Amino acid sequence: MNSHKIAVVNGDGIGHEIVPMGVEVLQAAANKFGFKLETTEYAYGAGYYLEHGDFMAENGLEDLKNFDGILFGAVGLPAVDDTLPFKLFTNKVRTAFKQYVNYRPVKLLDGIDSPLRTKTQKDIDFVVIRENNEGEFVQNGRQMYPDEAYGFATDTSLFTRPGIERIAHYAFKLAQKRRKKVTNVTKSNTMINTLAYWDRVIAEVAEQYPDVQYGKMYIDAATANFVLRPELFDVVLTTNMLGDILSDLGGAIMGSLGFGPSGNINPEKDFPSMFEPIHGSAPDIAGKGIANPIGQIWSGAIMLEHIGETTAADAIVKAINQTTAQGILTGDAGGKNSTTEVARAIIENLK
Repeated sequence: MNSHKIAVVNGDGIGHEIVPMGVEVLQAAANKFGFKLETTEYAYGAGYYLEHGDFMAENGLEDLKNFDGILFGAVGLPAVDDTLPFKLFTNKVRTAFKQYVNYRPVKLLDGIDSPLRTKTQKDIDFVVIRENNEGEFVQNGRQMYPDEAYGFATDTSLFTRPGIERIAHYAFKLAQKRRKKVTNVTKSNTMINTLAYWDRVIAEVAEQYPDVQYGKMYIDAATANFVLRPELFDVVLTTNMLGDILSDLGGAIMGSLGFGPSGNINPEKDFPSMFEPIHGSAPDIAGKGIANPIGQIWSGAIMLEHIGETTAADAIVKAINQTTAQGILTGDAGGKNSTTEVARAIIENLK
């Protein structure tokens, strides 16, 4: 029997409701398909910060490094400066563990009507591959004399050849398993140094994949086409900040951000990868039992796929689709069911 060690980090807000449901679904899949998940919980996040002055323990990264995967909810609380969660937890884990791929599927689920009234499941089925360790979010900048009339602030984007090449290779290899199309979403007509270099290196990598159709699209056009012509896309390759924005739009055209899953992936498996829904901690609805657990559960399925339990991963996604087709949905998706009711229905469909 295969056995996998999984770190579980609820985080904050609705993370305390959706992550336990995700674990229940994962354990049901493990029981059905004959493998074992050993889970260990960590109380890291903004709540931990309020008690301890940091978002994780001093040896937190060393502890997490020993796991096969990390199932994470969301981070952030109104009482904590919202510039800190990314700096002190999310980005800290992503960079320390070289999780340079942010993998975000955009796929319309069974029984769900997209807000795009003329689009169907065959139109909305692509993946956003976001570079996760470089680009606009490296936090390489400073504020000088912020309270003075001559104050100023800088943030400097960072793009390296190795960083661009490795994310490009990942995107093209993924496209070879899908519909063999990569769209580089960029803004090199105005970012004439960083994103022109990004484009140049990706074009060089594209030459190594003659079986994959490669194209470039500016972010403004891509944003419009996500709404008007989502069927144009198969694998969307883009930068850290552009991907962060675009993938939320992807969640919206699926019908709810609550459906959106993601993986922060270290493809080489030198370090554990971290899997989380694309939404935030939603403190305004925390504790009400109405949060949508599907993005969390789907993220767990992506984790299982990454650690080699592909049959179980596929079964969870199938069970999610059966559940949405049955109309068992939380309020954000037009339903009347609770967080627990949706998760338990997925488990029943999995069985």
